[in-house]
Amino acid sequence: MAKHSPHVTFPIDRERTLGAVVVGRAGMDLYPEPDGATIAEATTFAAELGGSAGNIAVAIARQGVPAALLSTVSDDAVGRFVRAVLERDGVDTTRCRVVGGGPRTSLALAETRPTDAEVVIYRNGAADLALVLDQPDEALVRKASVLILTGTALAAEPSRGSSLALLGLARNAGTFSILDIDHRSYSWAGLDEARRVYREAAALCDAVVGNDEEFAILADAGRHGLEAAVGLVDQGARFVIFKMGISGSVTLFSGGRFETGVIPVKAKKPFGAGDAFLGGVVAGLVGGISLEQAVRRGTAAAAIVVSRRGCASAMPGTKDIDAMLAKSGQEG
Repeated sequence: MAKHSPHVTFPIDRERTLGAVVVGRAGMDLYPEPDGATIAEATTFAAELGGSAGNIAVAIARQGVPAALLSTVSDDAVGRFVRAVLERDGVDTTRCRVVGGGPRTSLALAETRPTDAEVVIYRNGAADLALVLDQPDEALVRKASVLILTGTALAAEPSRGSSLALLGLARNAGTFSILDIDHRSYSWAGLDEARRVYREAAALCDAVVGNDEEFAILADAGRHGLEAAVGLVDQGARFVIFKMGISGSVTLFSGGRFETGVIPVKAKKPFGAGDAFLGGVVAGLVGGISLEQAVRRGTAAAAIVVSRRGCASAMPGTKDIDAMLAKSGQEG
């Protein structure tokens, strides 16, 4: 396999009215104040938008690419908060509807600390897992260039069946589909179930993104995560991005691969980078740049987010990413 190919592009329909639809969870994050305080020490908290799908949608929208969130939130003040923040950031929430009764929008408490940052997540009866499709959802996917499915949406029914149906619809509609494995063990009954469902979803997608631990879930016994990632390309994936934390990432595609290093920054906290990274990659691809350029932009976005408090609120715009790339001496 070739080590480098700088001008890889993919057949993404960039003439559609919507750049990306993101499927999965959005919730409320509470951050202890001041930065550096632990949850136990806090006397006040700052409320912000969180959740992988919500974060990714905001990341894309802030880079000037029209984005929509397809999800379900609870019919209460927390659900209304989530929708309001998404709308302020320019995310289309027309298919982010409310559900009454027992389901509740996720709540997370997260410490802004560079090391030993504790995150506590409440997802009992998670509202986003109540997603049931209807015809307007299908119409939304048909007018999008890219569909991004975050893996937590696959953890339980009815969201699991709805998500798999969306991937099939995207394939039939010519919408480029990406699975962000986004594994959260507390959402799943067990690893065997997660492996089976992730494999089914990955087979329906044009691209898959994850880290070593996440790809290891897809791997056969005795094989490593990178081997599973390579296997997805062999099985027909257009590209796979294997994230390695502070070691950067490896991007695999038919006939080649390239490695991308991280951009060193002074981190305020260790989370949010993955959502920023994928948002940067997708915004770049929809904008018509090569895969390698898009990965560099995603890498710059990730560096910016870990240097700021919050997740959705920390997502950079195009000028911020350009400045980070220029500062690091990398071409955007």
